[in-house]
Amino acid sequence: MGRKVTVATCALNQWALDFEGNLQRILKSIEIAKHKGAKYRLGPELEICGYGCWDHYYESDTLLHSLQVLAALLESPVTQDIICDGVFVSGVALSPGCRKILLIRPKMALANEGNYRELRWFTPWSRSRQTEEYFLPRMIQDLTKQETVPFGDAVLSTRDTCIGSEVCEELWTPHSPHVDMGLDGVEIFTNASGSHHVLRKAHARVDLVTMATTKNGGIYLLANQKGCDGDRLYYDGCALIAMNGSIFAQGSQFSLDDVEVLTATLDLEDVRSYRAEISSRNLAASRVSPYPRVKVDFALSSREDLLEPLSEPIEWKYHSPAEEISLGPACWLWDFLRRSQQAGFFLSLSGGVDSAATACLVYSMCHQVCEAVKHGNQEVLADIRSIVHQTSYTPRDPRELCGRLLTTCYMASENSSRGTCDRARELAQQIGSHHIGLSIDPAVKAVMGIFSLVTGRSPAFAVHGGSSRENLALQNVQARVRMVVAYLFAQLSLWSRGAPGGLLVLGSANVDESLLGYLTKYDCSSADINPIGGISKTDLRAFVQLCRERFQLPALQSILEAPATAELEPLADGQVSQTDEEDMGVTYSELSVYGRLRKVAKTGPYSMFCRLLVLWKDTCSPRQVADKVKRFFSKYSANRHKMTTLTPAYHAESYSPDDNRFDLRPFLYNTRWPWQFRCIENQVKWADAAFLPAKYLSRKHQLISIED
Repeated sequence: MGRKVTVATCALNQWALDFEGNLQRILKSIEIAKHKGAKYRLGPELEICGYGCWDHYYESDTLLHSLQVLAALLESPVTQDIICDGVFVSGVALSPGCRKILLIRPKMALANEGNYRELRWFTPWSRSRQTEEYFLPRMIQDLTKQETVPFGDAVLSTRDTCIGSEVCEELWTPHSPHVDMGLDGVEIFTNASGSHHVLRKAHARVDLVTMATTKNGGIYLLANQKGCDGDRLYYDGCALIAMNGSIFAQGSQFSLDDVEVLTATLDLEDVRSYRAEISSRNLAASRVSPYPRVKVDFALSSREDLLEPLSEPIEWKYHSPAEEISLGPACWLWDFLRRSQQAGFFLSLSGGVDSAATACLVYSMCHQVCEAVKHGNQEVLADIRSIVHQTSYTPRDPRELCGRLLTTCYMASENSSRGTCDRARELAQQIGSHHIGLSIDPAVKAVMGIFSLVTGRSPAFAVHGGSSRENLALQNVQARVRMVVAYLFAQLSLWSRGAPGGLLVLGSANVDESLLGYLTKYDCSSADINPIGGISKTDLRAFVQLCRERFQLPALQSILEAPATAELEPLADGQVSQTDEEDMGVTYSELSVYGRLRKVAKTGPYSMFCRLLVLWKDTCSPRQVADKVKRFFSKYSANRHKMTTLTPAYHAESYSPDDNRFDLRPFLYNTRWPWQFRCIENQVKWADAAFLPAKYLSRKHQLISIED
């Protein structure tokens, strides 16, 4: 006789410290799971308090309010007749038959790299296959009539199966708990996760789960947070259910639904027969040390399930990187907008790719809002009505909605070309934004007039005979005036139109420009949030091309074809005389390579030079490679201080220079790098003396010692 079980996992848009909202979303997910016939429900990591509490974890209030929410869950009739897992700080399983806690399973491997700092606030449980008795707080004791509960590395044994939990990072460790759990007879593995979006990362999560159940058999449930938890990260859902190496349920990676519940009906006998024929696994199982088992007088299956149809395996559908960009940052913007209680966004629209990409993200957000409302999402409808201050408003047209939510502004100067002005205006018309055109020249002349009045000197651009210092200062004044104007209009433009509220200022500096510091400190890249700050120029161009085709925005074609320029220096016969790549002395494609080698491959100047000798052997001589690497590190280190004031940006790239907590480095360097550059020069001299082209350099030659 088959043993069919219906299990549920979910993705929840939890918000740090929003205990009331988080409780309601948890209860809703349990109700949906029960309605779909599930006897077991898994939630994401830290779903009561939200994952991103950071140093609020130190506060006793965070623990107190989490326990109060746990008590509310125990009191609710919604949590009866179902095992609820993952609801507290590590993993708490609630008894289905009465108000009881079955097990507190603490996290055993903490994430402490990249954006994660779990060791700052928590200590992992290090006693494998051991438990102790945990004395419950009195408010919980009064409800459950339990004085203590098991706390530690144990599994749940129901009448018909065995359930083992691992938490987020444990799936990524070299020897994950599911390996030995599976060998010890655990048939259902669960993972309460708090995993954020990174471009091109979704496959890694899916591969780990499918490989785990391919080697060991079993059912695997993964739950995750979804949405913006209050900072730079976007948690990208992708809840899933897998069995024996196949996917049976796939959750969305990006959506505006605050609660998403997946269920699958699977046969435990399929797990048992799958394992039975893997003799190497069964031999290993005969030697494994047993886990403590917490007995649960409850079954996930029943005789009534005999006629219940089984779920069928599916193929996982991935988004392209351009599609990820169109969806992830747009959802992040939506969460920021509704939770900040602002009335929309303000964007300086320059006519270039970066600001156009930011505008397209707002337009994509409007598309998603309209689609969500069309499909009956009442939470989204209530939120948009609150944002626009109209209780009867229902959005149907993304362009009309964009006109309500997005104000764009082209800030011309005497150095601006007609082409960028036209491109900005055409794009604004096509997406429907409220567009403003103005000149900043009076403000720039006023500021320079103050300087000239005080000093008696008038700086000039380089083309007019000025020095490089004068040239840069005159460019910076224009850029910084634009920032001041942007915030003024963000605060008062709605007031001038008789509408309530203020606007969030959007930045539009990409990750490559931030890496090199190719931006003016406190210019219009200084904003409230930046949805493209973690995305490369190359990926942004692909995203803009996608928007041109998907949203039918022909204005984007001319923006893609135009040279990237800041337009801060005088025009030459009415034409642009300044381009970004010429200013930087490096191409955007090269910047992406430098960024990945610096952060992902963890190379300094010398190691990067050695890598690039081989990577660029067909296009550059050793001297050219050396000059490029030295130019990059000189500019990078001189401008690193700008990262300390970088606008909070959506985290999307593994080589982001975000100084907040992802890329922790000094911001005062010896920009001459004397020792490191001398090592590079020694290598160049050796290559020149040996008369060897770069393409013939072996690995041994690359690593030649300094003495040689």
